[in-house]
Amino acid sequence: MKQVKIQIPSLVENIRVVESFIDNSKDTFQIDDDIYGNIMVAVTEAVNNAIRHGNKFNKDKNVFLGLLVEPDWVKFEIEDEGAGFDYENLLDPTAPENIESPGGRGIFLIRHLADEVEFNKDGRHVLLTFLLPAAPSSESEQQAAVNGAETAVR
Repeated sequence: MKQVKIQIPSLVENIRVVESFIDNSKDTFQIDDDIYGNIMVAVTEAVNNAIRHGNKFNKDKNVFLGLLVEPDWVKFEIEDEGAGFDYENLLDPTAPENIESPGGRGIFLIRHLADEVEFNKDGRHVLLTFLLPAAPSSESEQQAAVNGAETAVR
């Protein structure tokens, strides 16, 4: 398993650091373009929530961001130093009474973009898992992938 961790003060401007971390991770670990967008939106949203809601913009509190990489998946770990929140009883942002509400969509988005979302430590710690596309393993699967690509080019 490959692992990388960083720590950032709770300043909204540090979202740029998170974006760079994701970009560098994409290049270093050859993360597929197909899931890159989902990762970028979900992870930056989780870090933004940690800064805003968890640490309440307190620059003396940090957000910890980690990345674990395995052949089949990548897992981002985000943790803040706040009090936590009740992640099991959130309002549904798609309900008619909540459609006009300006907030409340972050966790909804994260849950739809990541393949797995796991909250721990009263909501202060979240693990976002993204499954990596399987590489063709057999010679026939590899040939089928090549044939499909050739057909798409024609």
